Amino acid sequence: MEAFLKEAKSSSRVFNSLSSKEKNRVLKEMAQALRHNTEELLRANSLDMQDGEENNLSSALMDRLFLDESRIEAMAVAVEEIASLKDPVGRVLDGWITEDDLKIEKVSIPIGVIGIIYESRPNVTSDTAALCFKSSNVCVLKGGKEAQNSNKAIAKVLQDVLEKNNLPRALVSLIPDASREGVSKLIKMDKYVDLIIPRGGAGLIKYVSENATVSVVKHDKGQCHTYIDKDAKLDDAIAISLNAKVQRPGVCNAMETLLVDKAIAKDALVKLKKEFDKAGTLLKGCMETQKIIEVENATDEDYDTEYLANILNIKVVDGVKGAIEHITRFTSGHSEAIVTENITNAELFLNSIDAAAVYVNASTRFTDGGAFGFGAEVGISTNKLHARGPMGIEGLTTYKFKIYGSGQIR
Repeated sequence: MEAFLKEAKSSSRVFNSLSSKEKNRVLKEMAQALRHNTEELLRANSLDMQDGEENNLSSALMDRLFLDESRIEAMAVAVEEIASLKDPVGRVLDGWITEDDLKIEKVSIPIGVIGIIYESRPNVTSDTAALCFKSSNVCVLKGGKEAQNSNKAIAKVLQDVLEKNNLPRALVSLIPDASREGVSKLIKMDKYVDLIIPRGGAGLIKYVSENATVSVVKHDKGQCHTYIDKDAKLDDAIAISLNAKVQRPGVCNAMETLLVDKAIAKDALVKLKKEFDKAGTLLKGCMETQKIIEVENATDEDYDTEYLANILNIKVVDGVKGAIEHITRFTSGHSEAIVTENITNAELFLNSIDAAAVYVNASTRFTDGGAFGFGAEVGISTNKLHARGPMGIEGLTTYKFKIYGSGQIR
């Protein structure tokens, strides 16, 4: 592991002489290579899908694992979108002249070597590799064992493009030891690794956060809520709630709990249940909810659970303040939404909720690098430092100060 990471660290020097134009050209070649190798990628993915069925993976995990031609095309498009973004490295972020006539520039630079630990979704391999390459970072990837064949195939396609352009394959690589022991070594290699980004289940996040000596930016669970205010347009509220839950239940920006203002609960819940029943959603609710519609009982444990499945908690609350109180207690700091035409309530919600993304009259499903215009993301950070929310190329940079003098001494 140490020799592997030493090579990764050493390869980062290549970026010092690689122009933005050259990086973009390589990224476009990577996108085309993904398209040209679609059949090979599908064959590798079919092995993972077969293993997933034999190991009884959940439907949500199988959905995250699955690749088809359209998903591979989406991967290629994401790489091209990343290539089209402005280079985040070398920007002068600020500048001034001090009383001592020192000219100071604050300039963006890459972080260095970034270790990314993730589960299930093979597209993360190409997304994160492209984001790191665009921002002049080396990426060391550790995908989940359930996607090992897909990840190896994708990484090989990208590495072949690097090699064709006389660039080190180590710029994009999968760690040689993908076991728990390998991960344990990776997260302690602060001599060679500058940042760890874990994205996955609560157990993974907890383990990495508690044991890493390398700096960590967490992609924690998405305990997302939508609150329907008494002043909401009910048709919009139903459409937003359905999208937030059922469009893709197995992702971190899907809603897990729906909050409904008690002032409109009787009418709203009947209509909501009708639509969620059509979508096959398993509903759980508080006592007030159970008085209006037939649902299973929801406990505090349910309100604290990221289902990643077509299961939804419902709670009747006392207005926007009741919604804020509930969310403050159970939020994971990911994405929260209010549906209302009341500007005062909307602003109160926006200003009171402590989360990476807070919405008015829109689905939490938009918390995504692509939807935000980042091309893709290496994760959705629930940290407050140094990046928060969808973490694109800007989040993969830091800065240094360049100071120009003319012989000054202190």
